Amino acid sequence: MPLDVEDLYRRFGPMVLRRCRRMLGDEASAVDAMHDVFVEILRRRDRLETASPSSYLWTTATRTCLNRIRSRRRRPETPGGDVLERIAQAPESDLAGARVLLDRVLGREAPSTRTLAVLHLLDGLTLAEVAAESGLSVSGVRKRLRTLKAHVAELEGA
Repeated sequence: MPLDVEDLYRRFGPMVLRRCRRMLGDEASAVDAMHDVFVEILRRRDRLETASPSSYLWTTATRTCLNRIRSRRRRPETPGGDVLERIAQAPESDLAGARVLLDRVLGREAPSTRTLAVLHLLDGLTLAEVAAESGLSVSGVRKRLRTLKAHVAELEGA
């Protein structure tokens, strides 16, 4: 018999949210992570049979938060972040300059690579989410983004 996810959400949602808050330290991220936990439970509800749902939810919340923390740690080290940050924060008086810089960064890339970059670097999707969205494999997405980052690093050095 499938789990009653609505009942689990009512009973254990506050516990999961507290766990996510404690691990992530940010209310918005904690709420997003809590919802991700219950989305995962929804996806697997037909296959899950657990005698101790609180333990399962605690473990799932912990894993979800750890994945978010790992992603957060990796992103600031993204080569080309300075260039992309300058483009994003360009004053209105220098939008033409920002467009020229953006064209230099993305101009020689395929449109699909530009889309991957926006999904991952700006929208914050994980590599797996970008892969699912684009129809590529995770390794294919990683390779294209690595190539783009190398091009950006070349521009920073030039």
